[in-house]
Amino acid sequence: MKEKQNMKKYINQLFMSVVMIGALTLVSCGKDYLETSPTDSVSDTQAAASVETAYLTLNGIAKIMTIQHGNYSQGFAGENAIIRLYENYPSQNYLYNAYASGWAAIHNQTFHERDNSIYDNYAWYYYYQIIANANVLINRIDDATGSDADKKFIKASALTFRAYSFQKLVLYYCYRWLDSANGSSQGVVLRLDESTGDLAPSTLAEVYEQIYKDCEEAIALFKESGIDRTAGECWIPNENVAHAVYARAALNRLDYAKAATEANLAKAGYALMSTDAYKAGFCNPTSEWIMGSYGSANENNWYWSYGTQYACNGYYAGATSNGAGSIGRELINRIPDTDVRKEIFLTESGLGIDASNPNVVEQTFGTIGLSQNAQGRWGIMNAEAYAKAKEYIQAHQVAGLADAYSAGYYHIGDHLKFWVFDTPGVGYLPFIRTSEMYLIEAEAYYKQGNESAAKTALEALNKVRNPQYSAGSLSGDALWNEIMDYREVELWGEGFAWSDYKRWNRPVVRTSFANGGNAHTAVAVTIPADYGNKWTWVVPLAETDYNKGFKMGSTTE
Repeated sequence: MKEKQNMKKYINQLFMSVVMIGALTLVSCGKDYLETSPTDSVSDTQAAASVETAYLTLNGIAKIMTIQHGNYSQGFAGENAIIRLYENYPSQNYLYNAYASGWAAIHNQTFHERDNSIYDNYAWYYYYQIIANANVLINRIDDATGSDADKKFIKASALTFRAYSFQKLVLYYCYRWLDSANGSSQGVVLRLDESTGDLAPSTLAEVYEQIYKDCEEAIALFKESGIDRTAGECWIPNENVAHAVYARAALNRLDYAKAATEANLAKAGYALMSTDAYKAGFCNPTSEWIMGSYGSANENNWYWSYGTQYACNGYYAGATSNGAGSIGRELINRIPDTDVRKEIFLTESGLGIDASNPNVVEQTFGTIGLSQNAQGRWGIMNAEAYAKAKEYIQAHQVAGLADAYSAGYYHIGDHLKFWVFDTPGVGYLPFIRTSEMYLIEAEAYYKQGNESAAKTALEALNKVRNPQYSAGSLSGDALWNEIMDYREVELWGEGFAWSDYKRWNRPVVRTSFANGGNAHTAVAVTIPADYGNKWTWVVPLAETDYNKGFKMGSTTE
């Protein structure tokens, strides 16, 4: 009986309109974020009673994407948890060797069929929270007080939030389109109102149809409203975000013509950042941030922010030997030294060292010039290599920000990409950038057989990062490998790598130092593309036990 009550409580937290209380309660009074006092509680009716309160509700949804969710343990803090646990860790080229042994189950994708695990449960819970909040606005805003233009903008933003969430859910809880029998396999539950009863999952094709519909309606409403979000409010969806979500969905549905069209529309008005901006640290929005988190110091998420553990000048990199995450050695070595994206990693060519030499780079954790003794204490192993790494980091220090890797531990492949501007991990986090849209175009054109257009899109991005770049005579598999490599490098650490490989039907192949890579032996494995329910997380038990629309233990028909 108690278990049933807990399930009921869980599902209510997901779908009942009272979720709006949580969304607005968690919104701070930070002046740059919301010019209002924090709300102790608010009913669903109040949340959409006027365009003023409805806009606060939009901010509340954005806040769900950044806060620590109390029903879960440490670090389950919205989108940054998705980026870490569902994308970075299980991917091929994001390595965190200090934690590889303890987190090997996540790195190696052994949790996909554990329906009672918090790792299986979290993405479902999190994205349906966003959907539940968005549904209140979508279904109630037409009756709110205020101008029609404001109501249209708010409804369009809510539709975009909903489409964003459904698009993410199908990545994790559904088969890849290639394995779906043209979309006839099981999708997710399409909750489009505020009801909480039994509801069978739709097919994957039906879910994509709804995502397309939401994006199209949002785009139309954005246009009719004549309103854009306030400059700098990257956390509020606008028309560009709706086009970008549409492009992502179409790409994963292998609808390449639609993906290219929508990606082109999404990037309008959001110019690629300059080389200087790229090297200035990914902690403040730039010209190409189509959507991102709110991350000001007055909304400090403390130890649950992405930057605390994964920024090169965050708390972990400044106080521990763990580093902040490293790029795959084989991937980054394929990128020319003249590319700014290679410049922001500690590489063999950049440092002038041989990473395969165990007297230069420790071959388990990848530390440069450092090794552990039998008692586990770190000491200098190669003073010359250590000095080179320290000098390189100092030369790439971002002015005005705390020092990178101030703890003094450097690893081959360490990044100088993600930074913070306040302790312990304060910074904005990009969710959608213009760069991604160019890469969607490149992939979509290639898959349509238009190699010329694919190379044009790839060069438009890569020449900004490396003026010497040319796709030249690349064709066929060589061009395809080039597109994949540059997508991985450009978007490294931003939460795409695992789902990209899933879409590409490509195995993860991590290699140890002994075999030319830089992965800890605990994660130096090959994960076939059909492993673990075809890389599909099962629907959580908390859902299937409550919602009788599901057949117990089934994720596909």
